[in-house]
Amino acid sequence: MTTHWQQNGTLSRPLPMSDLLVNQRIVGDSRAMVQMKRLIASVAVSDAPVMVLGETGAGKELVAEAVHRASGRAGALIAVNCAAIPSELLESELFGHEKGSFTGADRQRIGLIEQAAGGTLFLDEIGDMPAALQSKLLRVLESRRVQRVGSSQSIPVDFRLVTATHRDLEAQVARGDFRADLYFRIAVFPVILPSLAERAVDIPQILARMIADKLEENPALDAPHFDASALRALAAHSWPGNVRELRNVLARAFVLFPGKMINGQQVRDNLLTLRMPEADAAEAAPLPAPEEAGLPDPARLHDAMPANATIDLRGYLRDIEVALIETALEQRGGSVTQAAEALRLRRTTLIEKMKKYGISRGDLI
Repeated sequence: MTTHWQQNGTLSRPLPMSDLLVNQRIVGDSRAMVQMKRLIASVAVSDAPVMVLGETGAGKELVAEAVHRASGRAGALIAVNCAAIPSELLESELFGHEKGSFTGADRQRIGLIEQAAGGTLFLDEIGDMPAALQSKLLRVLESRRVQRVGSSQSIPVDFRLVTATHRDLEAQVARGDFRADLYFRIAVFPVILPSLAERAVDIPQILARMIADKLEENPALDAPHFDASALRALAAHSWPGNVRELRNVLARAFVLFPGKMINGQQVRDNLLTLRMPEADAAEAAPLPAPEEAGLPDPARLHDAMPANATIDLRGYLRDIEVALIETALEQRGGSVTQAAEALRLRRTTLIEKMKKYGISRGDLI
């Protein structure tokens, strides 16, 4: 049990460990997501089968990971996409095979069901599983034993089952395309995962997590930033590809707008439609002369510098740079992003200069 402080300074109720593990894996505070996470945390500690229902790309695999992590099972999470493996190979992948059991079986293979012993077996897109394998899977679930292809020996297995599908399995059962007895065996706890369009309010949090994950993988990347208009444009999108589509949009943003602030127009014109951005107007426009910006004209130094004088040029230029950075930060309420725009610098470049000169100002926003 872990104690959390609320923003108003009051002590919130301790969160069970299962809740904490689910919240760490699944991002979002929308009402639908909060309800779903509570259900996952409650169900995860049991051994009951879980079926995740949701659109393609909505993040069903994250739900499976959350269930596994919160279950406390010591074994691994073994994920299988039933739609991605040819039907003639799926049986061998799931159940394993003995050496010589068929042409090309030159060695014994431990199936994925066996590999999930002590852990969780995640069967994604189970609605695409061939009918012949449905009956064999049902036999495993009822007997808790698995038999490799080409073997007469059955092996006991203990695993937690999580399935997922974007199909209407009840309709498939009615048509005879999916076994009714298997459906009722695996649909003990259905978890409905909302589409991204249904929880658009969660997009800022999802983006922040995705950016943090990318920077953890590669700290040298220059992350883009999304202003309020950009977030509104993202929230207004229909997201047919769900979270997977949002991940693609962010990947484009890293390439097209590294270290830059992205607005709503750029989201619509360049990230959602994948058009190359025009030359940045702020960068393409001619810079104003120093006197037009209210600064002294550098030409005046010609008259100000005494004859035969010697100066510490590096130190003098450093002092000028420090003064301008501190002034830009002060005038913009400590906002590093706005100060960088005023100084025509990338935000990351300005942060590096602040570190170099020991300038600690603002919230680094």
